[in-house]
Amino acid sequence: MEVSFKTVTECDQEIAISLSPEELVPHFEAAYKKVAPTVEIKGFRKGKVPLSLIKKFYGESVEADALDDIANESFKKTIEEKNIQPIGTPTMVDMKYKRGEPFSFTIKYEVKPSITLKEYKGIPVEKYLHPAKEEELNAEIQRLRHINATFEEASKVEGSEYVVTADIQDTDESGTPIIGQKREGMRIYLNEPSTETEVKNALTGAEVGGVYKASFEHLHDDHTHKVHILLTAKKIEKMIHPEFNDELVKKITKEKYSTAPDFQKELSADIERYWNERTEKRLVDDITNEIVRRHEFGVPEALVKSLTDSYIEELKNQQKNKQLPRGFDDQKYRDAVRPSAIWQAKWMLIREQILAKENITISDADVETMAEEESKRLNIDKERLVNFYKTSEAATERILNDKLIAFLKASSVIKEVVTDDTSKLLS
Repeated sequence: MEVSFKTVTECDQEIAISLSPEELVPHFEAAYKKVAPTVEIKGFRKGKVPLSLIKKFYGESVEADALDDIANESFKKTIEEKNIQPIGTPTMVDMKYKRGEPFSFTIKYEVKPSITLKEYKGIPVEKYLHPAKEEELNAEIQRLRHINATFEEASKVEGSEYVVTADIQDTDESGTPIIGQKREGMRIYLNEPSTETEVKNALTGAEVGGVYKASFEHLHDDHTHKVHILLTAKKIEKMIHPEFNDELVKKITKEKYSTAPDFQKELSADIERYWNERTEKRLVDDITNEIVRRHEFGVPEALVKSLTDSYIEELKNQQKNKQLPRGFDDQKYRDAVRPSAIWQAKWMLIREQILAKENITISDADVETMAEEESKRLNIDKERLVNFYKTSEAATERILNDKLIAFLKASSVIKEVVTDDTSKLLS
């Protein structure tokens, strides 16, 4: 068997294999024996036809049918001998065979690129710190008051804290109603930020039974269009926000907290924890993004496809019926997430190299530590968790990743920056 290799790109390789007629003989003999029990020729019982006749009448087709198996077997044997580990599904790109002559074929496959690690330690990075603000606490209290509000029916809108229940009729520019374009009983909260300003203005001072016009530009996907509507006020309600007091706190927390000051302290702590988590996430993102930026190499398409497949599967699982939304454009979605998949593929390959170079592995002590922490949080026996984590790939992967991230943070040059610009932590 003659074998030659060709490097097409850093991820794409081809292997050309040629087998002599003599090397093909045992493969073909096995193929004849395999089909023999099913062959029928007049004068012979099924399965009793001599091999010589099978070869005479069916030899060309039997040998042709056997070529794929021969190619697969030869390819598998070769890559095992050469310790080649293809990613994805190899593809036959060429096959040549004429009876009595050598059989040659070429298979294209992808492999992990050879990566030369660039500097991944000593990376300068800013760590954004955002102390919780009193206005953030007040906003959260206001949100809680809002979702626990009660309603008092009114005859007229006299402020922003009103909800108007209206029938909405679409019209053309002249105000003529469009048949079939009417939505009844729509509740419109006038202090809702997402409500169009034109609608809020039209309903300012509205009275029950009144009809009001509004026109505005509506953004839809990648374009905007003009909307003209008539709003018929069917019902008006004033929103009454409860006081933030002990009674409300007991209701909200189901009596976990009994006083407003105690609950307010917990809210402040929650907000602080939230920003600390965002700080850590942004820090890790900045470190890993910088490491990936320093490494230029191609990634296997099979790996990119596998990642985009996982994104789509995750999207499915987020749906109530575990089905993609109606009209879902698979290719458009794949194109949109491709940059993210390429980045993740690069990071996976770089991460693998760093783990190996730094000899970062998981010990029993690591599993014990994680189990002890989770045992307190989940109220589950520690030993049960230890046994589970030792057999859970997801759990061990999490421990390994945590160790790597801790190493990278400890190896980076971090400058802390206090900021009021929360967008730096929400990107």
